[in-house]
Amino acid sequence: MIQSIIDFDTQLFLSLNSHHTLFWDQFMVLYSGKWEWVLFYASLIYVLLKNYHWKQVLYALLAVGIVIACCDAITSQVLRPIFCRLRPSNLDNPISSIVHIVNDRRGGAYGFPSCHAANSWGLTFFLMFLLRNRVHTILLSAWAISICYSRIYLGVHYPGDLLAGMFIGLFWGYLGYRVLAHFAGIDHGASNGIRIPLYVYLATVLVFLSVAFILV
Repeated sequence: MIQSIIDFDTQLFLSLNSHHTLFWDQFMVLYSGKWEWVLFYASLIYVLLKNYHWKQVLYALLAVGIVIACCDAITSQVLRPIFCRLRPSNLDNPISSIVHIVNDRRGGAYGFPSCHAANSWGLTFFLMFLLRNRVHTILLSAWAISICYSRIYLGVHYPGDLLAGMFIGLFWGYLGYRVLAHFAGIDHGASNGIRIPLYVYLATVLVFLSVAFILV
C-alpha cells in the first residue's frame, strides 16, 4: 500500500515536472523565492493595520513568526531526519537523471515534508482564519498552491512532500490563530484595504514575468 502511494507520487511528480521552457524556468525561480515577496508581505501587514489595533497587529506578527518558525523547525529538524526521503533532484536518487532542475539548484538531501509548503500554508491558513475574507482566502490559497507547484517544477519536491507540508501549515496556522484570538481579543475579520494585497500580488507577478522575459 505504502509503496503504491510512493510510486503514484513519483509518477505524478515526473508528469508535472516534465513540462518546462526556458522562460518558465526563470519565472519559477523568482516565484519560488522568499525575499521576492517582501512587498506582498508588507501589503498583508497593511491590511492588518487597517483593521485591527496596533497592539493586536504586533501580537499577530509575533504569532505569525512563531507559526512559521514551528513549521520550519518541525519539517527540517524533526521530520526530515526521521523519514530521510531523498529529494527527486538529489544525485543519489535513481530518478535524478530524468528530473528537470533549474540553475543546478538541487536543494538539501531530504525533502519530506516541504518547508516551503509548510511555511506558505502556515501563513495562509493563519491569515484565512484571522481575516475571514473571501478575497484573501482565494488570493492566499492561489499563492500557496502556486508556490507548491513551483517546487515541483524546479524538481526539488514530490507532490507528497508538499501535501504533508500543507497539513503541517494547517495545524500550526490554526493553533497560532486560536492562541492569538484568545490573548489579543480579536473577534472580527477584515473589511478595509482588502484588495491592496491582490494588486501587489498581480504587480509582483508582472515583474517576475518581465524579468523572466528579459533573461530569456
